[in-house]
Amino acid sequence: MSSLVQSVDWLAIAPPTIAAVVGLLVLVADLFVRDDRKALLGWVSIAGLAAATLSLLPLLDGHRSTFCLRGDASVCSYTADRFTLVIQFLVLGGALLAALLSASTLKDAKDSGRELPEGEFWFLLLSSAAGAALLPASRDLATLVVALEVASLPAFALVGLKRGDKRSAEAALKFFLSSVAATAVTLMGVSFLYASTGSLYLTEIASALQNVDGQLHTLAQTGVVLTLVGFAFKTAAVPFHFWVPDTYIGAPLPVAAYLSVVGKAVGFSGLILVTVVAFPSYADVWGPALAVLAALTMTVGNAGALRQQATRAYSAVRLLAWSSVGQAGYLLVPIAAAGYSKDAEKAIGSTVAYALMYAAVNLGAFAVAALVARTKPLNRISDYRGLYAARPVSALVLAFFLLCLAGLPPGIIGLFAKVTVFSAAVDAGLGWLAVVMAVNVVIALYYYLQWTALLFRAPEGEPERLRVPAPLTAAIALTAVLGIALSGAPQLVLRFADTGLF
Repeated sequence: MSSLVQSVDWLAIAPPTIAAVVGLLVLVADLFVRDDRKALLGWVSIAGLAAATLSLLPLLDGHRSTFCLRGDASVCSYTADRFTLVIQFLVLGGALLAALLSASTLKDAKDSGRELPEGEFWFLLLSSAAGAALLPASRDLATLVVALEVASLPAFALVGLKRGDKRSAEAALKFFLSSVAATAVTLMGVSFLYASTGSLYLTEIASALQNVDGQLHTLAQTGVVLTLVGFAFKTAAVPFHFWVPDTYIGAPLPVAAYLSVVGKAVGFSGLILVTVVAFPSYADVWGPALAVLAALTMTVGNAGALRQQATRAYSAVRLLAWSSVGQAGYLLVPIAAAGYSKDAEKAIGSTVAYALMYAAVNLGAFAVAALVARTKPLNRISDYRGLYAARPVSALVLAFFLLCLAGLPPGIIGLFAKVTVFSAAVDAGLGWLAVVMAVNVVIALYYYLQWTALLFRAPEGEPERLRVPAPLTAAIALTAVLGIALSGAPQLVLRFADTGLF
C-alpha cells in the first residue's frame, strides 16, 4: 500500500478531535476533582460537545480532505464534504442533547443513593461521540471500522453503568455479544474485499470491483454481503434488531436516547458509504436486499410497538424502542432505492433529511420521558395519563413530537419527510415497497395517537409537581424549537433530497 502523507488538516478533523481531547481531559480531571464538585465534569463535557459542534462552521466553505495517498490527492482516508458535515452535525448535536439529559439523570441518581460514576460516564459519552463524528468522514474501510468500534465500545459500558442493576448488566451483555458478532462478520467481509481488490479505500474498491478476476469473484461477492450484514446490525434492521428493546430499558434513559439517534446515525452513515461509494457495481445485490430489510424492519418494529401494554413497567421506553426499529425501516427505504435509481445521491439525501427530522423529535420524546421518570420511575405509558393537567407545556411538546413521528399535522416536518422517503421508493420503481411503507405508516398512527390522546385525559389522583432541572428544561426546549422550526421551514432539511450530498 502507498505511504500516507503525514501532514494533517487540523481544521478538517477538528470536530472528532475536540470531542476526544475533552474526553481525555475529563478522565484525568476526575482523579483530582472532589466528589461534591463532580458536576463540573458534566458542564465541561457539555461545553466540549458544543465546541465540537461549532467547529463545523469553518468547514462550510468547501470540501477538505486529509491523510491522502502520496501522489494521488483524490484518494484520502478523511474527507469533510457536505455528507460528512451534515452527519457530524447530527451526531454531535444529538450527543449534546443527550449530555443535557445526562446532567439531570446523574444528579437525580446521586440524590437517590444510586450514584453513577460521573467521570467514567462523561469520558465514555465523549469517546463514543468522537467515534461517531469520525465515521461519516472515513473514506477507507480500516478507518470506517475503527470509527465504528470507537463509537460502539464505550456505548456498551454506558448501558451497563448502573452498578448492581441486573437489568442493566443483562442489557449490556446482550448488546456487547451481539455487536461483537456483527463486528467479526464485518471484519471478515473487509478482509475478503481487501484480498479481492488489493485496497481499503472506498473509491479504489469501487473501481476494482468492476474488474475483479474471475477466480476472486465469489470472494468479492462474499465480502460485500458480509460487510453489509455488519452495518445492518448497527442500524437495528430486522433480523438484527433483537438487542434494541432490552438495551433501551436496561440503559440509563439518556443513553437510550443517545443510542436511538446517534447509534442509528453511525450505522446508516456507514451503510451509505459502503453501498453508494464502495459498492455501486453491486447495486443489483444490495438494492433488493436492503428493500426486503426495509420492509421487514418497518413491519416488525410497528408490530412490536402495537403489542405494548400501557400498564406494563417501562412500556413507554419499550414503545419508543420498537418505534425506533420501525423508523429504521423508513430510513432504509431511500438507501434501497439508491440501488435502483440513476440518481443515487438524491435518494441518499432523502435518508439524511428523514434522519435529521427523526433525531430532533425522538430526542425530544426521550427528554419528556426523562421528565416523567423523575416522579414515575417505572415509566409506563399509563403514567402519562393527564400529563397536560400537571405539565401542560411538556404534554403539548410530547404530543407534537409523537405527531411528527406519526407524520400528522402540526408535525409538518414528519409528514414531509415521510413523503420524501415515499417518493424515493416510487421514483426508483419500488412500488411494492411504497405500499408496504404506506400500510406501516397507517399502523403506526394507532399507537402514536393512542399515547397522544392519553396525555389529555383526566388524571388519576392529584398530579405531582416537581421543579424541572435546568439541563432537562434546556433539552426539551431545544428539541421543541428545532422541531417547530423544521415544521415551519421544512426546506432546511428536505433540500438534501433534491441537491444531494456527495
